[in-house]
Amino acid sequence: MVQSVFSALTLGYRPLWSRARRLVGLQLFVHEDPGCNADMAHFLRSLDEIWSRQAPPLLISPQSRQVLCNLLEHAPQGSPWIEVRGDWLQQDAGIYALVQQAKARGLMLVWGGSLAEVPEADAARYFASSLLSLPPEGANGMPNAVRAAGAKPDAAASKPADDGGFFGQQPLNLLNGQMYQDLQSLELARASLDEHEAAAVAGWPVADTIQAYRLQQPQPSRDALFRLMKAIDKEQSLDVMEAILGSDPVLAYRFLLYTNSAALGLRRGVDSLRRGLVMLGLGTLERWLADQLPNACTEPDLIPLRTQVVFRAKLAEYLIEAGVSLDLQREMYLCSLFSQLDLLLHEPVPSILRRTPLNERIFDAIVARTGPYAAVLQMSQALEGSDAAPIRHLREQEGWSAEDLNRLLLRMLGELRLGMPQAQS
Repeated sequence: MVQSVFSALTLGYRPLWSRARRLVGLQLFVHEDPGCNADMAHFLRSLDEIWSRQAPPLLISPQSRQVLCNLLEHAPQGSPWIEVRGDWLQQDAGIYALVQQAKARGLMLVWGGSLAEVPEADAARYFASSLLSLPPEGANGMPNAVRAAGAKPDAAASKPADDGGFFGQQPLNLLNGQMYQDLQSLELARASLDEHEAAAVAGWPVADTIQAYRLQQPQPSRDALFRLMKAIDKEQSLDVMEAILGSDPVLAYRFLLYTNSAALGLRRGVDSLRRGLVMLGLGTLERWLADQLPNACTEPDLIPLRTQVVFRAKLAEYLIEAGVSLDLQREMYLCSLFSQLDLLLHEPVPSILRRTPLNERIFDAIVARTGPYAAVLQMSQALEGSDAAPIRHLREQEGWSAEDLNRLLLRMLGELRLGMPQAQS
C-alpha cells in the first residue's frame, strides 16, 4: 500500500460548541511527525475526499510553523478555516507575508491568541474571526478557574486592590462574536455564548460543569426521550432505536438497569442495548420512556458534556480492529460510553458497572486498564486534544499506523452532523 501524507502527520480534534450548546464545527490539530516534511496541498486534497459536504465546518490548527507556512502557501480558495497563532505572526515577517497572500486568495483565516494581545487593526483585517484564550483572571470580573466546592478566596485576595479590585488588575472585556477556547469556568462559557454571542467555544469546562450540577439527580435528556418515542411511533428499525438509546449515556445506562431489574423477570441478563430492545418489546419500552419524561434533563450546559462522551464512544467503535463482528463493535461503543459515566452520575465507575451484567472485558478495560479494549479507550481519549505525545506513544505501543489512525479519525469526524448527538431518521 502506497503511503499518503497521513503517514507523516499526527492529528487530534476538539469540538466547537454553539450558543445552543450544540456542535457547530470541529477544530483539527495538525502535527508534523519528526523528520517528516508533509505535503499540505496533498493533505488538503485528501481531506476533501474524506470530508462530506454535510459534515461540520473545519478549523485547521497547525501545531508547527512549517505546517502553517505550507498551508498558507498552498491552500486553495474554499479550504477549511486555518488558525494563525498570534505570537508566530508577530515574530515572523515571512508568516505575515503569507497571511496577506492567503487573504488575497480568499482563504478564511482565524487569529489565535490571548484576549489581552489581540492584533491592531492593520493585522486584524486579514482575519475572519479570532480564537481567543483568557488569562487566569478571566474577563468581565469572572475568574477563568474552577473553584472547589465551598472554597473561599483568601483574605488577601478578597480585599480590593488599589489598581483593579478583586483580581488586582482591570478585568478584560469579552469581544462580541469571536470564538473562545480553554475556558475553565462555566460562568465564562455562559457569558461568552449568551451575552457576547460568541461564534463558538472550543472545548467545554467539564470540571466546572460537573461541579455546578453535582447535587442534581442525573436524568436522561428530554430530547433523546422524545426522539426515541417518535421512532417507536414511526415503527423505525432497531438500528435507529439502538442509535438513539446510545446517543445519551444516562438513558443507555438507565435502560440497561431497567431491562435487568427483578420486576421484569427476564430469564437472562441483558448486556447490550440491542438485546434489551429485542427482549423488552416496544409497548413496554414506550411506557418506560413515558415514565422518564417528567424528570427528564433539559439543562443546555450538560449537552456538550454528554455529546463529547458520545463522540469518544463513536471513535472507539471505529478504532476497534477491522473485521470484528458487529456485536463486538457495539460492545466497544458501550464500553467507551460507560467508561465516562462517573462524569454524569457523580459516583465511581466500578460501582456503576457492578449494577449491570456487562462483559468482563468492559470492566477490565475501564477499571483495570487491561484486556483487548484498554488501548482503544486510551487512544480515543488521547485524540481529543492538541498533545501529540500520548497519541504517538500509544501508536508505537500498539502498532497502529499513522496512516490508518488518521483516516479512521477523519472518517468518524466527517460523519458527524451539526447538532449531534442524534440518530438518523
